Amino acid sequence: MDVEEERFPRLRQVLLLFVLLAQTYAEQKGYTVAEETESGSFVANLAKDLGLGVKELSWRKARVIFNDNKKHFQLNLQTGDLQVNEKLDREELCGPTEPCVLQFQVLLEEPLEVYRFKLLVTDINDNSPVFPEAEMILKIMENTVPGTVFPLKNAQDLDVGINNIRNYTIYPNSHFHVLTRNGGEGRKYPELVLDKALDREEQTELRLTLMAVDGGAPPQNGTALVRIDVLDINDNAPEFVQPLYHVQIPENSPLGSLVATVSAKDLDMGINGEIVYSFFYGDEEISKTFAVNELTGDIRIIRKLDFEKIMSYEVDIKASDGAGLSGKCTVIIHVVDINDNAPELTVASFASLVPENSPETTVALFSIQDRDSGENGRMVCSIQDDIPFVLKPSVENYYRLVTEGALDRETTAEYNITITVTDLGTPRLKTEHSITVQVSDVNDNAPAFTQSSYTLFVRENNSPALHIGSVSATDRDSGTNAQVTYSLLPTHDPHLALASLVSINADSGHLFALRSLDYEALRAFEFRVGAADRGSPALSSDALVRVVLVDDNDNAPFVLYPLQNGSAPCTELLPRQAEAGSLVTKVVAVDGDSGQNAWLSYQLLKATEPGLFGVWAHNGEVRTARLLSERDAARHRLLVLVKDNGEPPLSATVTLHVLLVDGFSQPYLPLPEAAPERAQADSLTVYLVIALASVTSLFLFSVLLLVAVRLCRRRRAASEGRCSVPGGRFPGHLVDVSGTGTLSQSYQYEVCLMGESGTSEFKFLKSVTPNHQGAMDIVEINPNFANGCGFN
Repeated sequence: MDVEEERFPRLRQVLLLFVLLAQTYAEQKGYTVAEETESGSFVANLAKDLGLGVKELSWRKARVIFNDNKKHFQLNLQTGDLQVNEKLDREELCGPTEPCVLQFQVLLEEPLEVYRFKLLVTDINDNSPVFPEAEMILKIMENTVPGTVFPLKNAQDLDVGINNIRNYTIYPNSHFHVLTRNGGEGRKYPELVLDKALDREEQTELRLTLMAVDGGAPPQNGTALVRIDVLDINDNAPEFVQPLYHVQIPENSPLGSLVATVSAKDLDMGINGEIVYSFFYGDEEISKTFAVNELTGDIRIIRKLDFEKIMSYEVDIKASDGAGLSGKCTVIIHVVDINDNAPELTVASFASLVPENSPETTVALFSIQDRDSGENGRMVCSIQDDIPFVLKPSVENYYRLVTEGALDRETTAEYNITITVTDLGTPRLKTEHSITVQVSDVNDNAPAFTQSSYTLFVRENNSPALHIGSVSATDRDSGTNAQVTYSLLPTHDPHLALASLVSINADSGHLFALRSLDYEALRAFEFRVGAADRGSPALSSDALVRVVLVDDNDNAPFVLYPLQNGSAPCTELLPRQAEAGSLVTKVVAVDGDSGQNAWLSYQLLKATEPGLFGVWAHNGEVRTARLLSERDAARHRLLVLVKDNGEPPLSATVTLHVLLVDGFSQPYLPLPEAAPERAQADSLTVYLVIALASVTSLFLFSVLLLVAVRLCRRRRAASEGRCSVPGGRFPGHLVDVSGTGTLSQSYQYEVCLMGESGTSEFKFLKSVTPNHQGAMDIVEINPNFANGCGFN
């Protein structure tokens, strides 16, 4: 009766603890599932519990994540139901731990939200009690007093709570009954109580069946044979120095390390006092982890400890004497945590490609955990400093890897990011996880020309379609955003027909001349070239191109003076009094080319009298090479060569006529031709004039001949039959500059008479040698003379 009263208060305490735990988990938004529930079984409608629509779960990419990275549940995105994905074995998941609670999260990625849940796995009675040994042997002295208690090895039941072992029974029980005792961690131990004294002479051995019954529905049981050998009197059982030992040992202790030493004493002598130590019952986990020395009582480690798996052990040690009596003590071994677990990092989502112009973007979402405890389980998460990324904590133990701002692919196209998780234990352990983020290109760079302006030199008279040069532009973008096409931009010059001059290859930027170019017509022109990429929207830039034509020697010199137009040759008048080096005339020529192709030189090729005249090579001046004499001919013909400096050189010739005279006066000038108007007079007038001329011809001839003879005598400078002497007197408006009717010898003149169709006159008269007073004498020439030359 006392045993039952002691049993029920303990049962009420256990039930009360279970109810309180159940209420706590209900408040923490959790679910309860019985173990061994079939796969696909309904657990709850997660969409309803989260207050979300079924479609919202799908587009927000809802996922269920367990801390142990196993998929115990699956989320049906079509219905929002949370279903069992695999059968749950509570014993495998939690072992003897009660309650069995699994932590899991529901992750919504867009936008990011994490809901934490707890899953309570309830136990079912799917395991029977099992004794560590099928047969237990007890040696009991025959004089043992009734009421003596003999500890028995307890059975083990993997179930927990009400499904664990509830009581023990033994049969047949004519001499004994069994008491069920509560041990640590809710375990129940059987104790055999002697009810009636034994008589070895009457019965040397008893065989009893010990049954362990659990509290499940229906209950399950396990049995073991208890064999009792009745011995002679051994009235002292071994007794431990202390019944309970508490020891601590680090989890990284080497194999063979001493955990504790237990000690027992027996007051008997001889074999009844010899003590042997052993484990009280053969728990497989304990027997594989520890070993006890049967003579010394030393407990040593034979397998590595792991705090994260088992934090403490309860070891029962039995001390037996040679006569079969025994005593028991309990050694509670506390495993001390060592920082032997590096932090763990689990990536929940990762985007390996990020557009370069994106603002703050979440690249990765990951969680971290450390299986150690205390400071050994606290963690710090970091990345390198020289990258445009930051870590932002999210919910508990979740972090987001986020860009600090828009990236620039042209600066860095790829980032290798190392996420480092370090715990705060001693020594500190860390875990590194590397991810690679590619930056995708956006068309944010316009093509850039290698030069802001290009100058191309093209020789004139080129062949059509000639490649005259190239422009080049590069784009820092990639792909189609970096493909550059070239084009000619419209010119603002309305006189420049650019489309007929050059073309450009849209792909290569090569420029071609469309036709032959002429330096003399167009020496240089400029235009702009555009470069556009193929991005969207397309970006462009332009550059200035200047084409400079290079001259070819394709133009011969052209003589401007004296004009070579097939008309009457121009005659230069030179006084016989001219000194050596006097300027006779100047050949003026031009060349349509430029540079050295237009550098002209002059050369006297042929002369009537060699050595009398010379031509200056650089300016074309024709001068006398010596003094003139009376023996020099009155008329001279000079052939002058004008040559440029091109390669090959081109040339032109000009013919000069020089007339040597004594002085400048009217008789030396030829008479002008009759006016065209008179030649067009009507025939009646012509007949009258002819008739009048016939009458007076004899008279006029006589007068003219007389005048000519007198003038020749007076001037003494008549040309040997080369000057025509007009009849009659000189016109009164002519000026005699010397007072004697002749030009002063202190003056030299360059005279050119230009022939015209009607009237002619001296166009220019220049003093070659000025007089001493600094004045210039001007001679007016009658414009009525038929053949005149302009003075130079």
